[in-house]
Amino acid sequence: YVGKAKKINKSLNAAFIDIGYKKDAFLHYLDLGPQFLSLKTFVKKVRSKGSKESKTSIGSFKKMDEINKFGKINEVLKKGDELMIQIVKEPISTKGPRVTAELSMAGRYLILVSFSDAINVSKKISNREERFRLINLIKSIKPKNFGIIVRTVAEKKSVSELDKDLKVLTKSWEEGMKVLKKAKVGEKIIGEDNKA
Repeated sequence: YVGKAKKINKSLNAAFIDIGYKKDAFLHYLDLGPQFLSLKTFVKKVRSKGSKESKTSIGSFKKMDEINKFGKINEVLKKGDELMIQIVKEPISTKGPRVTAELSMAGRYLILVSFSDAINVSKKISNREERFRLINLIKSIKPKNFGIIVRTVAEKKSVSELDKDLKVLTKSWEEGMKVLKKAKVGEKIIGEDNKA
């Protein structure tokens, strides 16, 4: 979703984000993710008026420094800042949704993580050779500025199957960026299919 920082709460080290829901979403400092500044700058670039089409590409984006793990939320986020956030926990009774700025998209075999460079393989894949095969394979197809988590079901899967999954995820991300350009606060950018 596109969110807007409504209130910064220093004592909680968290922010309340307007995402168009009746209760503001809760975003804790630890849920910003190390690459928060990259995400914030990228979103600003994409949403700036008169921005060129190329600015929506994450591959050509130069990443910023990571944020301090023990920092304060008011050092990196101000009231009125617009950002892209992902819902981690649905709203319950009086509480609004819990959100994160570490954006990830799950596919069948892979999970795409924005602004990361890490390649991780599910711990359930215990065979060392298979782990190495998957890591090398992902290295060869991984797009720039994206991290990849290889899911357990990817074990013994071919390059083409994993590549296809990755293409679906990156296409979904790119479509989302086109939406982000003109989206209003509280609008959904990328969503999963309804569970039902």
